[in-house]
Amino acid sequence: FATFDKLETVLGGQRYLCGNQITESDLRLYPTFLRFDSIYYLGYKCNKRRIEDYPNLSGYLRDLYQTPGISDVSDIELMKKRIYSFGGPIATNGIVPKGPELGLDRPHGREKLAAT
Repeated sequence: FATFDKLETVLGGQRYLCGNQITESDLRLYPTFLRFDSIYYLGYKCNKRRIEDYPNLSGYLRDLYQTPGISDVSDIELMKKRIYSFGGPIATNGIVPKGPELGLDRPHGREKLAAT
């Protein structure tokens, strides 16, 4: 979680990983952040903290999700179904969790960082 702590600090001062424009780095980190609270936190026991527990990381995730076109390819329910239903490294007996509610459509307020 040291990397999450560092990213929390970095994203407190800029909108995206490399400044004020989305780059490939943001797009590569996005799927991990999208899956973290719903899949990795519970299924892989990465449960020290959630993305939601980091104000800047959770705002960043919502900012990316709300970028035109990104939510169209972000079916978290399908991701959970595939991970939890088909075995693999997570022993779930086919039980797909209903939550958590991620609230990715909530305001993120990160536009103000691009103006600084």
